[in-house]
Amino acid sequence: MKSMTGYAYREITGEEITLSVEIKGYNSRFLEMSISLPPWLSSLEPRIRNCMGDRINRGKIEISVRLREHNAKLSVSVNTEAALAYQRAISLLAGSLKTGEQPGLSLILGMEGVLEIEKNRDDERYWKQIEPVLKNAAEDFEVERLREGRHTEADILSHIGHIEAALETVAAHAPALEASIRENLRNRFAELLGNQIDENRVLAETAVLLVKYSISEEISRLASHLCEFRAETKRNPSPGKKLDFLCQEINREINTIGSKTAVLELSRAVVEMKDALENVREQLRNIE
Repeated sequence: MKSMTGYAYREITGEEITLSVEIKGYNSRFLEMSISLPPWLSSLEPRIRNCMGDRINRGKIEISVRLREHNAKLSVSVNTEAALAYQRAISLLAGSLKTGEQPGLSLILGMEGVLEIEKNRDDERYWKQIEPVLKNAAEDFEVERLREGRHTEADILSHIGHIEAALETVAAHAPALEASIRENLRNRFAELLGNQIDENRVLAETAVLLVKYSISEEISRLASHLCEFRAETKRNPSPGKKLDFLCQEINREINTIGSKTAVLELSRAVVEMKDALENVREQLRNIE
């Protein structure tokens, strides 16, 4: 079981570059991935997305890659037409103002577009530098998610244990509930008919009420859902969606049991199960 929340940071510094990768994870029903890159590395985003997508099934993931070059190779060219246009415009202004000054080279070089600088970009070279740092950060992120997931799993299973214990209480009182239904119905017949009780009628009416108010099937289904819940946590490394569905089924059975009985012990057990299930559902919001 893995948590959807986590954090990892890796950085390397070499002669040519300083490179860092930061990964943050948050809760989300679906997989959402946002990637922050220097604009000139935007072509590498699909590779980063594929690399991380193989490791993560659900959650909001923020990945930030920062790269600073120390000795980047540059290609510099001069836009002669722009330089001449600046020179003419500044000379015209100087003549209008009658300053007698002419624009110097340093002034023209500082104007936008006169010098055009282009760094020699090689996506493959950058990717070879980024990929191992990204994978190391992803492994750290995975370790962190697993660590948090283990603690969350222990807490979830503890609450499932509370539901199972309360269910045992419900199952222990179920026969008494059915006996109470039979006894109450017989007493009502006796009040109305005295000694002229039709046993077949009593049995038929009892059967109808037992079908309506018996909780044996709910107990059986609830026990089955709880067993499946535990099994899913063991066999599925990303069980969040399935466990959320099982919680809906568990909640349905608990509510049905609660609606069918007014026995004090059973009502208390139902409240305990609902409280424990709410804690489980709250924790599942953190699970992938």
